[in-house]
Amino acid sequence: MQHPVSLPRQLQLRARLYALIRAFFAERNVLEVETPILSASGNTDPNIESFSTVFSGHVDAGARERWLRTSPEYPLKRLLAAGIGDCYELGRVFRNGEAGGRHNPEFSMLEWYRVGWDHRQLMEETIALVEAALAMMGRRAEVVIESYRQLFLDELGLDPMHASLDELRAPLAEYAIDASDLGRDDWLDLLITHKLQPAFPRDRITLIHDYPASQCALARIRAGEPPMAERFELYLGPYELANGYHELNDAAEQRRRFERDNTLRRARGLREIPMDEPLLSVLDAMPDCAGVALGVERLLMCLAGTDAIADVLAFPFVTA
Repeated sequence: MQHPVSLPRQLQLRARLYALIRAFFAERNVLEVETPILSASGNTDPNIESFSTVFSGHVDAGARERWLRTSPEYPLKRLLAAGIGDCYELGRVFRNGEAGGRHNPEFSMLEWYRVGWDHRQLMEETIALVEAALAMMGRRAEVVIESYRQLFLDELGLDPMHASLDELRAPLAEYAIDASDLGRDDWLDLLITHKLQPAFPRDRITLIHDYPASQCALARIRAGEPPMAERFELYLGPYELANGYHELNDAAEQRRRFERDNTLRRARGLREIPMDEPLLSVLDAMPDCAGVALGVERLLMCLAGTDAIADVLAFPFVTA
């Protein structure tokens, strides 16, 4: 298979974006670091599947089975606990089973952490980085910031915190979705991906913040009625680019979340994933901070004006 004619231009665009990212963080005194791609522990998230491999060397080297990282999050947090301060990593990550027009099993992720910040401060910096990338192309975008709850109320007339399952299912009736094994958060996610996200204007940055507590992942939960997960997602047009958190630094609570993930994995017939014990052993020492992960290919697709991830890869999975 031949490369598209635009390959040199797309590779140059990636190089320009990488240079912009590094200059952006150098100006803000955020340190670039590198962390392991192979780990003895994996991602327990039941919605993400990892690649694994087996080390054939001496047993003294540690666990034989190693997992290709789905993000650099856990080792970056270990560095934060060690006192490294504000830091970022720009590198390759891997997710099994995710291949198609907009997904590649191997892709690039930018992840960074700001010590002493909450998710609202990091929201502003994430917007600034995306605006800088757009400016590199001579483009600008309107910015809309809205809470998760208000977005549902405004666009669907539904309160995502209190609507019944039947009320959540109703707007999706046209899609004939198999409802077996789908919980409340699954229906909320489907409403975003099928009804809300596709309607976001291409020339708009949409930032959604303060999610239901049940969607906390690795974020803190803010007490209240209802309680909220202190996280955000940033979209450029219809593409989700970034997912950020006011980070949890409670090891006991994080262990409970990992265990809950594995319980759900068992219920779905999936393999349990070994928890990251080195992370859990230091998480209580991690300073208060906010962190965000941004999909580089998604941003490149927006900058290049393409809906095909293959257009921004030197070699997509099918030809790698």
